[in-house]
Amino acid sequence: MGTDTLNAEAVAAAVYDAIRKSATILRPDFRRAIEEACARAEPASRAEGVLDRILENSDIAASDNVPICQDTGSVWVCLEVGDELSVPGNIFGGVNDAVARAYTDGRLRMSLVRDALFDRANTGDNTPAFCELKLVPGARATLHVLLKGGGSDNASRVVMLPPGAGAAGVREVVLDCVREKAANACPPLVIGLGVGATFDKVAGLAKHALLREVGSPAASDEAAAFEAELLAEVNALGIGPGALGGAPTAVAVHLEVAPCHIAALPVAVNMGCCAMRSASVRLV
Repeated sequence: MGTDTLNAEAVAAAVYDAIRKSATILRPDFRRAIEEACARAEPASRAEGVLDRILENSDIAASDNVPICQDTGSVWVCLEVGDELSVPGNIFGGVNDAVARAYTDGRLRMSLVRDALFDRANTGDNTPAFCELKLVPGARATLHVLLKGGGSDNASRVVMLPPGAGAAGVREVVLDCVREKAANACPPLVIGLGVGATFDKVAGLAKHALLREVGSPAASDEAAAFEAELLAEVNALGIGPGALGGAPTAVAVHLEVAPCHIAALPVAVNMGCCAMRSASVRLV
């Protein structure tokens, strides 16, 4: 164990800054993907018009310091910590206060309810945040903050396939989900795809996949080929930007895989909408 130590104050401060930035500035890699799609779109088409409006909206949000989208999301915090670092037990102790201050100071919409089933009164400060600690090799620590809108999460799903379904079964899960739900998720999308692990963990794989920079390489040549095939098939559906037809329906499919039980093939799809709002901050 190394001597470097993280502290709750540094994590909370980074969460506050990441929320204020992410709410008003479209993620740069996603913006580049939209710009490239707009350049490729048929001139004067609906697709070009929608893509152009997304870019214009992004410019206004950044210049006026206002939210990119009225649904300013729930807050997902993932702290990746190297196994050579020391982490205090209260590492997330200041996160909810940071979230409340960021949403109040930024005049962001409060969207959290107290209890999903029995008390759907608004908490009034967009807390609690949903926090996760992930151990990784080395002596680095990186904080990821994702503001996730309800529309894109509602368009997501988890399916437990029989192992014999294979890659073809995974493909059908993705395409069925896009056919049924993409229009409600505000395309063009980034599609996070998780395959493997267990029922409770596969959704996390799909959400982590959304953090990967658009255009960055996949984990393997095999994964890259599968992502490219899926992206082509998704865009061939013709749902298009704003679900008004054309292309692209998605700018990327990102795959994360994990081991699983011999009797299972867990699959999760987590859609990221046209207001991709996340930030990754190196802490150590």
